Amino acid sequence: TVCCQAVEKQLKICGFKRNVDVLVLYLAGQGLRIIPSLSRFHRLRYLWINNNKIQDLTFLIKNYCLTELYLNNNELTDISGALKHLRALQILLLHSNQLKKLDKTVKELEGMISLQTLNLFHNPLAQDPDYRLYVVYFLPSVQLLDRKSVTQKERESALHLYNRERSCLVQSIAFGKRVNTPLGTTAGSSRCTQPARRLTMPSDNAHSLCSFCRVPFENLEDAVLVRAMTRSLMEFSSVDWNKVATCQERRLENKAEEPHEKLTIQFR
Repeated sequence: TVCCQAVEKQLKICGFKRNVDVLVLYLAGQGLRIIPSLSRFHRLRYLWINNNKIQDLTFLIKNYCLTELYLNNNELTDISGALKHLRALQILLLHSNQLKKLDKTVKELEGMISLQTLNLFHNPLAQDPDYRLYVVYFLPSVQLLDRKSVTQKERESALHLYNRERSCLVQSIAFGKRVNTPLGTTAGSSRCTQPARRLTMPSDNAHSLCSFCRVPFENLEDAVLVRAMTRSLMEFSSVDWNKVATCQERRLENKAEEPHEKLTIQFR
């Protein structure tokens, strides 16, 4: 068939004699509708099949080592169950296809923890008003989306949109802030302001505060605050040893030693 001939022609051009030697395969722009299984190339890392008429991706079922996959400008309508096993992918181009369901497409890519570059533009799913923030939140490893770098502000906006409770918590106890609040109250957030309320102990719990920490809380801020208040103390002391007399100096001077300055700092 035409697709098999295209594969064999490419192998001949590159001079590959063994399947295990095939790391790169270029099949772009040949009008292919289907591609035979590429499972024999189990070390394949770079694959170009863009600018074809591909509608099905089952030929990739065994290519676990792929790190770059170029599928743009094809006729794909759904990728569910076709790519989730490719956990080593770093670059995936899917733009200019017919992908319609944003949630199903993103779910297929969630296990790709090394994915850094992703293109999904020129697909119907990209018309979703929250499309970019949705991808940023559920695919946190992606650094370059649709040829634009993902910014810290976008990550914060995505977190606030899809996980508001965690966003409020991050805003209220972020590094670099101190919460000077009694144990009986919670600290308000800049985005989630609410009246302070007391942390009440269950009536059947008469043990120490440590056992109280194991009681589940309705609000995450309560649990964090209680844990912060029950941390053990760390103490750091500093002495200027240049001002401390040696044993010989103390014997020669034959007088009582004056107390030395000692700086002590405690952290909880």
